[in-house]
Amino acid sequence: MEFITKFFKHIFNRLGILLRWMGFAIYTGVILGVIGAIFSNCLRKSIAMRIDSPHLIFLLPVGGVVIVALYKLLNYSKDGGTDLVLESVQSGKEIPLKVTPLIFAGTILTQAFGGSAGREGAALQLGGSVGNQIGKLFNIDKADKKVFVMCGMSAAFSALFGTPIASAIFSMEVVNIGIMQYSALVPCVISSLVASAVAVRLGAVPEHFTVTNILDFSFVTASKTILLACFCAGVSVIFCILLKSVRKFMSSFLPNQFGRVFVGATIIIILTVFLDTWDYSGTGMELIEKAIRGESHSSDFIWKMIFTAITLASGFKGGEIVPSFCIGATFGCFFGYLFGMSPSLCASIGMVSLFCGVTNCPISSLIIAIELFGMDAIHYYMLAIAISYMLSGYYGLYHSQKFTLSKYHIKEIDSQVH
Repeated sequence: MEFITKFFKHIFNRLGILLRWMGFAIYTGVILGVIGAIFSNCLRKSIAMRIDSPHLIFLLPVGGVVIVALYKLLNYSKDGGTDLVLESVQSGKEIPLKVTPLIFAGTILTQAFGGSAGREGAALQLGGSVGNQIGKLFNIDKADKKVFVMCGMSAAFSALFGTPIASAIFSMEVVNIGIMQYSALVPCVISSLVASAVAVRLGAVPEHFTVTNILDFSFVTASKTILLACFCAGVSVIFCILLKSVRKFMSSFLPNQFGRVFVGATIIIILTVFLDTWDYSGTGMELIEKAIRGESHSSDFIWKMIFTAITLASGFKGGEIVPSFCIGATFGCFFGYLFGMSPSLCASIGMVSLFCGVTNCPISSLIIAIELFGMDAIHYYMLAIAISYMLSGYYGLYHSQKFTLSKYHIKEIDSQVH
C-alpha cells in the first residue's frame, strides 16, 4: 500500500510540473506567435516596398541614422545582439525589455531600405527579450528564467520562419555546444508549436522549397557531397572571420556610430550601383529561391558575404542566419554546375551544411533540412552536415557560444568560439 501511495504521489508531482510548464509555454507561444506574425507581416510589406521601389536603397544612410538615433534615444547604444540572449541563458544576464521594440524597428528599417541582413537573428533577440520578461512577470527564479528565455527564442524563431521542430531544438543546442538543456525540452517544444500555429493563423507564411533532380545516393554522389561539405565548412569559417574582422575594423576606424552607419550605407549603395543589381539587398530569400531553381551566379555567395558583413558592422539590425542560408545555397548551386551534380540538390545541401558550420548546431540543421526540403535527400543532408560540423572547427557567429565538449575527441573542454 505504501508503495502504491509513493508511486501515485510521484506521478502527481511530475504531472504538476508538466502542467505548470505547459501553461507557461502556451502563454509564451501565444504572445510570441502574435508578435511574430505582426513582425513577419511588417517585414513582408517592407521587403515588397523595397522590391517595388528598388531606389529606396539611396535612403539607406537615412534609415541607418534613424536606427542609431532610436538606440541612443532609449539609451541602449551597446547592443549585445544575439550574444546577449546566449549570455542570458548561460549566466542569467538580464535582457532589457527595450530590446523588443528596438530590434523590431531596426530590422524593419534595414529591410525597407535594402540592408543585407536576416530576420531570424532578430527573432532570437526578440523572443529572448519577451521570454525573459514573462519569467519576471511570473516571478520565476533565476534558473527557470533561463528556460523562459529559451522558450521565447524557440517561439519567435518558429513564428517567423515556420520550422517549429527545428526552432524548439535550436534554442537548446546553440548555447553550449555538446550539451543540450533537456530540462527545457517540453516548454520549448510546446511554445514553438503554439507560436507557429498562431502565426500561421494570423497570416505568416512558413518557408518551404522544392528541390528538383534529386539523384540516387551512390558512391559518386556521396563523394561529391563530402567535397561540397568540406568547401562549405571553409566558406563558413571565412564568413565568420569576415563578419568579425569588418566589425572590428569599422568600429576602430569609425568610432562614431552615426558616421559608421552613414559610411557603411554609402559603401553598400556604391557597390549596388557598380554591380547593377539589387540581389544582395535584404535577407537573401530571393537568391535562395534562384539557387534552388539552379539559377544563381558563381559570385553570388561572395557578394552576399561582403554585403552582409558591411551591413551588420555598420550598425544596421537583423541577423546572420538567413544570409548564411543564402551564401550556402548560392555556393552549393555553383558547386553543382562546377562538378556536374544537380545544382538544385547542391544548393539545398550547401544551405544546411553552411548553416551548421556557422552555428555549430548539427541536429537543428538536419531538422531544418527536413522541414524546408522534405525527406527525399535526407542522406545527403546528414552526410554534409556531419562533415561541415567537424571541419568548421571552433568558429561560429556568436562569440558568447561555448564549446563544452570537443568536436574531435570524447573529452570536456571549455572554449569560446573563435
